[in-house]
Amino acid sequence: RPFMRTHLGLRLFLPFAAGYFLSYLLRNVNAVIAPELTRELGVSAADLGLLTSAYLLAFGAFQLPLGILLDRYGPRRVEAVLLLIAAAGSAWFAVGTSLAELAAARALIGLGVCACLMAAFKAFAIWYPIERLPALNAAVMVAGGLGGLAATTPLAWAAPILGRDGLFLVLAALAALAAAGIYSTPEKPASAAGGTLGRQLRELGTVLGSGDFWRYAPIAATALGGFVALQGLWAVPWLMQVSGQTREAAAFHMLLTTLAMICGFLGTALGIGPLRRRGLTPGRVMAIANGVGLLAMLALWWGIGSTHALWFLVGIVFAVGNLAYAELTSRFDPKLAGRVNAALNLATFVGAFSIQWGYGVLLDTLRAAGWTAASSHRAAFVTLLALQSASFGWYLWSGRRAARTAAAWRAGAGSA
Repeated sequence: RPFMRTHLGLRLFLPFAAGYFLSYLLRNVNAVIAPELTRELGVSAADLGLLTSAYLLAFGAFQLPLGILLDRYGPRRVEAVLLLIAAAGSAWFAVGTSLAELAAARALIGLGVCACLMAAFKAFAIWYPIERLPALNAAVMVAGGLGGLAATTPLAWAAPILGRDGLFLVLAALAALAAAGIYSTPEKPASAAGGTLGRQLRELGTVLGSGDFWRYAPIAATALGGFVALQGLWAVPWLMQVSGQTREAAAFHMLLTTLAMICGFLGTALGIGPLRRRGLTPGRVMAIANGVGLLAMLALWWGIGSTHALWFLVGIVFAVGNLAYAELTSRFDPKLAGRVNAALNLATFVGAFSIQWGYGVLLDTLRAAGWTAASSHRAAFVTLLALQSASFGWYLWSGRRAARTAAAWRAGAGSA
C-alpha cells in the first residue's frame, strides 16, 4: 500500500509539476530577451511593460472562470486543453513581426498557462487532506522555481543560439508534451462539483464577498504580484541601471534570487509541518516572512547591505508568502478549492499586471520630466514598497480584528 500511494503521488505530482515549470519559464522569458525585443521592435519602456504584461492580463482575467471550470470539470481536462492554447501562443510569438502580434501571442500564452498552478492545487485538494496542502502546494512550487531558474542564465545562453523564433518553437513543443502528460493523470471519481452553474456562481460570490478573502487579496496583489512583476521584467533593468551591473551579472542575480525562491519553497514543504507542531502556524510564518521581505526591499532601495544577499532574501520571502493560498483554502469547503485559489490568484495577477505596466509608465514619465534612469527606477521601486507596506498593515490589522470578533462571539455564546 505505501508503494501504491507513492506511485499514485508521482503519477499525479510530476505532470502537474512539469506544467508549472513551463508556466514559470514562459512567464519570465521576456526579462532575459528584453534587449532583443527592444532592438527588433524599437519599443519604449512602457511598450515593453505592456507587451510583457499582456501575459499577466490574460492570465488574471481568466482566473474566475477558471475556478468554476476546475471545480466543475476537474483539473486534468481543463489544464490539458489550456496548455494546447499555450503551445499555439508560443508558436505565434515565434513568427510574429509586430508589437500587436507579439502582445496578442503573449496574451494567448498567459491564457494557456493560467491553470498550471491552480489545477495542481485543486488536484491536491481532491486527493489529500487539508493539513497536507501547505507542504504539497510548496512542493509543486519548487518546480515553478526551477522553471524560473531556467529563465535566467541558462536562457541567456540559449537565446542568442536559438533566436526568438527557435526558442519559442521549442517552448511550443514542450507545452504540447505537458498537455499530454497532464491528460494522462488519474482522476478521482465524483471529484467534480455538483449543482447548477448558477449555484456555482453564487458560491463564488460568497468567496469574493468574504472578509477572509479581502484580508489576503491586498497582500497577494502587492507582495506576491510585486515580486512577479520585478522578476518577470523590471529586476534586470533595475540591476543594470541602478546597481551598474552588466546584463550577464544581472541575470546571475536573478538566478540567485530564483535559487532562493526554490529553497524557500522546499523549506516550506519540509518545514511547515514541524513548525505547526511546535505552535508556529502557517499564518504566523507568512506574516514574519512578509515583515522580513519589507525590510529587505527597503535595504535594496536605500542601497545598504549586500545586493546578492538581499535579492536572495526577497526570493525566500516570496516563496513563504505563497502560504496564503493554503491558508485561505483552509477557511472554505474543499469543494470550493478551485474557486478560492483562482480568486486569490486573480488578485495576485491583477497586482502583477498593474505593477509591471505601471512601473514602466512611471519610468517613462519621470525620464520625460528630466529624471535620470537610476532615480526613475528608485522612485518606482519605493512606490511599490509603500503599496506593500500598506497591504501588510491591513493584513495584520484585519487579522487582529477578526480574532477579537471571534473571541467576543465565543464569550457571548458561553454566557448564553
